[in-house]
Amino acid sequence: MSLRTFTPAEANRTLPLVKRIVGDILATAAELRQIGETLRRGGVDQQDALDRAHPLQHRVHELIEELGRIGCDYKDWGFEMGLVDFPGFLDGQPVLLCWRSDEPAVAWYHAPDAGYAGRRRIPADLLQEGT
Repeated sequence: MSLRTFTPAEANRTLPLVKRIVGDILATAAELRQIGETLRRGGVDQQDALDRAHPLQHRVHELIEELGRIGCDYKDWGFEMGLVDFPGFLDGQPVLLCWRSDEPAVAWYHAPDAGYAGRRRIPADLLQEGT
């Protein structure tokens, strides 16, 4: 987890950049899945598939590291939802502000040990600037 913490407003201000990065992660992962499917069907030479997959795997790794430099953590290892956590505090308690790539804003959180299934909506008054 990152050492940086975010308010909900700060996390939302990063979203234009985070959305682009997550979009690139999901698109690159889709290319990797396509190569894997083609390989399983026997439609491509194995070495050719590996040669095409390696730079894509490296790109995904670089993009995830870029999110880490922003201070957030990529959590969707199935590469389908584009799930990102932003470390933060709500009412003095450590939480992970949680965003999914199909959501317009960071509006959910969960306890660090609760995971995605424990998501709760951030109270509206805490979504305001400076909270």
